[in-house]
Amino acid sequence: MSGTWSGEPAAPTDADPRRWWGLVVIALAQLMVVLDATIVNIALPSAQRDLGMSDGNRQWVITAYTLAFGGLLLLGGRVADLVGRKRTFVIGLIGFAAASALGGAATTPAMLFGARALQGVFAALLAPSALSLLSTTFSDPRERAKAFGIYGTLAASGAAAGFIVGGVLTEYLNWRWCLYVNIPFAVAAVIGAYTLLRDRPGHGDARLDVPGVLLGCGGLVALVYGFGEAQPRGWSDPLVLALFAGSVVLLAAFVWWQTRAPMPLLPLHIIRDRNRAGCMVTMMLAVIGMFGMFLFMTYYLQVVLAYSPLTTGLAFLPMTASILTGSTQISARLLPRVGPRMLMVPGMLLACGGMVILTQMTVDSAYASEILPALILMGLGMGLTFMPVFSTATAGVAPRDSGVTSATVNTSQQIGGSIGTALLNTIATGTSASYIASHLTDPNRRAQVVREGIVHGYTVAIWVAAGIMLLAALVAGLMVTAKAPRHDAPADEPVPEPVA
Repeated sequence: MSGTWSGEPAAPTDADPRRWWGLVVIALAQLMVVLDATIVNIALPSAQRDLGMSDGNRQWVITAYTLAFGGLLLLGGRVADLVGRKRTFVIGLIGFAAASALGGAATTPAMLFGARALQGVFAALLAPSALSLLSTTFSDPRERAKAFGIYGTLAASGAAAGFIVGGVLTEYLNWRWCLYVNIPFAVAAVIGAYTLLRDRPGHGDARLDVPGVLLGCGGLVALVYGFGEAQPRGWSDPLVLALFAGSVVLLAAFVWWQTRAPMPLLPLHIIRDRNRAGCMVTMMLAVIGMFGMFLFMTYYLQVVLAYSPLTTGLAFLPMTASILTGSTQISARLLPRVGPRMLMVPGMLLACGGMVILTQMTVDSAYASEILPALILMGLGMGLTFMPVFSTATAGVAPRDSGVTSATVNTSQQIGGSIGTALLNTIATGTSASYIASHLTDPNRRAQVVREGIVHGYTVAIWVAAGIMLLAALVAGLMVTAKAPRHDAPADEPVPEPVA
């Protein structure tokens, strides 16, 4: 459908008049999923004491969620294409709410781990169906930019907002409310979905690529599980090496099978597009650095500077505001006029600059003068980057592939977060141990040396994260060559279907 350009783009004549209320519903569900990836971090010490978790097992509160979420996202995207995006969206919401209730009522560690895994399963249905509903609802270039600006803001700032919400709930109620809080979000979104969202019927005559599901999901689960186990076990542990080797074999077999499957789980023409592949790699690299920063700054503020959970959460608020500004006030306004890499490259360079500032922190750094500027730069950089990534990666996709394309974008984000947390935390832990061992010459200074060692480990890992951000800027500059959307042409031109 074409719009006419006369000062302002005309909205498509068949656009749903309730589409902006529908965006509220989609954004509410996306916020719930993204918040849940980090909201339990601040609550984890309380949950560990309450349920009697060991230090070795507590990681499963996080890992069970990320494993299920990252490993099943491609399947969730294809299910959305097969049975309908709206139906998958509602199923995901209801299941996520039920799993949250189960986790909040957990009486044993195993019960909580299982509930978190179930949350990941239903999030894997919910996230790609939400993004594909957004992609098919907004086709006018100006409206699409604004809608994806809001969506990109939630995707980028939701993790930071999770720390704030987690701090408030943990400090004034208890850790269980970090899970119960999802229930009213889900109920409101289900009601809104039934009344405000519309969708084309699913492709019920299509078949699910079962071998592709087993190979692709198995490879991703092995990869995420391997990175999750690398921290407690070590990179040279036989189990970790076996998981990485198994992941390579399974993912290679998955790619081979996708070239031969009659109805592939991931049609390779989706990621064969240069711009789409560049956006996904940029997303993964950006999130590797961002999740590592969240982890280190949370522990730095609480352990080194002795902030309370609530104060720690509030310390991230300026970053959230910066993400909002970068996404809705800069990216959303400029994307209709400039190519996406003109936003993504400066965004990653700003984020890299923020990381470099954080490498200078010490055991007694002042928040206002040494931490705050870095968080603001990081937020602006992420806001500039995420919005064009989501918009460009999902543009020009045939409707039947919109769900799996959306899932691939989310998979790159989730896998990046898992890799970043494991990789950078392993670097920080190893560097800290080496520093403490070499500097602990006076037993009377043990507490001070330990604190210095912890901060030293963080700064070394943050240098690595800064390098990863720089690599993301390079990838975006070289691979993403898409032009600004034309206002006198359709926003989306379907990707040609492969010739049978």
